[in-house]
Amino acid sequence: MFKRMPKGVKSYQLDEAIPHNNHARPMSRRDFIGQGFMAGMGTAVGSSLFSFLASPQRAHAALSGDIDLSGCNISLTGAGKIPFICFDLAGGANIAGSNVLVGQQGGQLDFLSTAGYSKQGLPGDMVPSITNPNTGTNDFVDTQLGLAFHSDSAMLRGIVEKAPTAMATTNGAVIPARSENDTGNNPHNPMYGINRVGADGQLVTLVGSRSSESGGNSMAPAAMINAEVRPTKVDRPSDVTGLVDVGDLVGLFSQDETVAVMESMYRISQDKMGRISTGTTNDAAIKDLIRCVYGKSAHLADQFGVPAALDPAIDPNIVGASGVFSSAEFIGDSEFRKTASIMKLVVNGFSGAGTVTMGGYDYHTGDRATGEIRDLRAGRCIGACLEYAARVGVPLMVYVCSDGSVFSNGMTDETVNGAGKGVWTGDNQQTAASFFLVYNPGRAPVLIGATPEEQARHQQIGYMRASGDVETASSPGANNVNLLVEMVVLNYMALHGEQGNFATHFPINGLGNASGWDNYVAFEPIVSGTVSNPV
Repeated sequence: MFKRMPKGVKSYQLDEAIPHNNHARPMSRRDFIGQGFMAGMGTAVGSSLFSFLASPQRAHAALSGDIDLSGCNISLTGAGKIPFICFDLAGGANIAGSNVLVGQQGGQLDFLSTAGYSKQGLPGDMVPSITNPNTGTNDFVDTQLGLAFHSDSAMLRGIVEKAPTAMATTNGAVIPARSENDTGNNPHNPMYGINRVGADGQLVTLVGSRSSESGGNSMAPAAMINAEVRPTKVDRPSDVTGLVDVGDLVGLFSQDETVAVMESMYRISQDKMGRISTGTTNDAAIKDLIRCVYGKSAHLADQFGVPAALDPAIDPNIVGASGVFSSAEFIGDSEFRKTASIMKLVVNGFSGAGTVTMGGYDYHTGDRATGEIRDLRAGRCIGACLEYAARVGVPLMVYVCSDGSVFSNGMTDETVNGAGKGVWTGDNQQTAASFFLVYNPGRAPVLIGATPEEQARHQQIGYMRASGDVETASSPGANNVNLLVEMVVLNYMALHGEQGNFATHFPINGLGNASGWDNYVAFEPIVSGTVSNPV
């Protein structure tokens, strides 16, 4: 018998902080983010003139032939890998059951028990195993995105609202996996691993909305961290445009004139350095460094002489009447501006991968409405990224994770936003899961497997018990977040047909022998080597 939520329980507004009587006073940055006391607003970070590279989206005249950029660690075409965005829902969000369906060994539609779904916030009259006698279908199962969601998922509503074009060629997979509740010790973030297997950007390698080592709320696996590519902090449009500073010359001259001045400086420097000796044993290396500094300056002025070209706020595919966000949404919601800033850089290849941290997902407040409105906004941000990729015309992988999860005790919230679903009572790592969606221009990614039964086991990598708890022996990552990240990176490589190289990049890994790796992969390749060669 499901009980109604008691009177006097408070629902929290979208950006209202969540104080918990059963939690200690928030002390760390992660505590503040998870409970919504910190909303992702940080100091804008400007960067060095010589650190950034080229945009493939704008046509420019090539630099003069004598400007030599060889050996200067600068790419005119980028790494060419699939863009990757991680959504880090800080605090322990619900993913399994009420959003993405997670089933037993047979896959998403190998349904759990009624009690298992109750633990995941679904009352008995909303469980996905119910068949409507009038239609003969499971009315609570929605497969518009390939991956099965609960039809009343707030996260799904947000994605569908923002990704009308992208939905048709999107598919996804879910990985039931435990992670600790309310802690920064979960190494959920895959950014460094994604970079290690080839993802790179033409301005910066990695970006993240937090000024942390991972760029997000959760840590990165220690074995993957590479301090040389630490994510650049970006959480607003001014951070994006601030990545490029060509100095005062553009204000004094036209872009073409500025490039000409920079090229002249390069030639003068080269002429002078050719006639002197630095008097050191590293003479050639010093001269090469100076050459690259002046060469990069000319290249930067050529490619980004008008920094506003990077501004997500004036991209018509992002903001405005035809944008994924209306002007009112963009102005009124900092989470939309943050998402737009990350997706502008990643989808266009300016960054290889990016993390969007969204706070306030520690929403076990004794009601359901608080979590629903936050899940809806997360869905809108996820959908916006997919839709923007569709408009730019490139594939995109979106990974969604959270530190822990929640459970319901069976009481229901009958308010409008609560929608008669189970209230979130407390933290529960046993009900946790992560998922990813892949958009591919042209056709949806194809699941591995010759039969529907095989494909179902690749769409859900691992499984839950009938009780609604993760079966910890069902996959390497089910009880080990480090290995969950390895599985995500393996799936990213598989989209390029490169999973066979996994051990080359990660000689010490926990995924067993190469013969078993395909068991942890969802999709057939969607590109061949680079995104310019669709399969």
